[in-house]
Amino acid sequence: MKKIILCSLALSLFMGSCSSQKGSSKDYVSKYIGTINQEELKKHLYIVASDEMEGRNTGEPGQKKAGEYIISEYKKMGISYPKGADSFYQKVPSEFMVRAFSPKLNDSENIWAYIEGSEKPDEVLVISAHYDHVGMKNGEIYNGADDDGSGTVALLEIAQAFMDAKKAGHGPKRSILFLHVTGEEHGLHGSRYYSEHPLFPLKNTIADINIDMIGRRDPAHKDNGNYVYVIGSDRLSTDLHNINEEANKKYVNLLLDYKYNDRNDPEKIYYRSDHYNFAKHGIPAIFFFNGVHEDYHQPGDTPDKIEYDLLEKRARLAFATAWELANRPNRPVVDKNGE
Repeated sequence: MKKIILCSLALSLFMGSCSSQKGSSKDYVSKYIGTINQEELKKHLYIVASDEMEGRNTGEPGQKKAGEYIISEYKKMGISYPKGADSFYQKVPSEFMVRAFSPKLNDSENIWAYIEGSEKPDEVLVISAHYDHVGMKNGEIYNGADDDGSGTVALLEIAQAFMDAKKAGHGPKRSILFLHVTGEEHGLHGSRYYSEHPLFPLKNTIADINIDMIGRRDPAHKDNGNYVYVIGSDRLSTDLHNINEEANKKYVNLLLDYKYNDRNDPEKIYYRSDHYNFAKHGIPAIFFFNGVHEDYHQPGDTPDKIEYDLLEKRARLAFATAWELANRPNRPVVDKNGE
């Protein structure tokens, strides 16, 4: 009888241990998601979208200055540029960005930072946002705080959360490439350049999480900002769609609005941000967006109009989704044709 009791006790302890390990992923998300906070997002955004950056037009001094700030923050975190690269920059030449009836652009750069995976380092999750905006017009600065300063600073905070986890021994199993792309406003040039000149084989890229405008609300949600538009999550992978839905239910509880994911969406938003240059290569992609507001591409898109509590929640959702993608046993299955 004693032997049976002892065996039962041992089994119970073992099962308890297994149960604890099974729940550890959620515990880690709960721990590190809290490092993404309004105060740090605001601090970064008041710099990235300041008048000093002169609207961050592609290839111009203000954008390059913003890029230097982004890189300085990665260095502070202890996050380096990816293996196989010789700096934080991927040059995007002027001639690549030529487009009919568009102004000639100067040479510019994508900026990349990288955390190597502990178990599946050759599989790469990309988290992207564009750090350019439209510059100055008639002497007025178009600060681009929401578009896409909000996504830019969200990437910095998400990277910090993953790095904090890594320093504590809980680093991602897959590698993560934090990709700040240039030239989005002039034709998705930076993400197109990366997709045609990838540092890591596209076949090894498991998904792209793209963040473009997550700091404000649109007129359709003027009475309740607790939402985010989700675009593209189900176009290529049922897994990706379900992962994001579950992450939202567990950690954030935003209303996930799929209006712009409608195949008949007249605005065709699915084709208008950087995720599309991954999706068109068969890589599952999800795009987080707050919709268009009265200051879209206007000089009034300034940091003081950002709702930092909303920016925090949306950045946290992107992090929770990224955590699951980076750590789950299998990469998301491509079971759709992208349409």
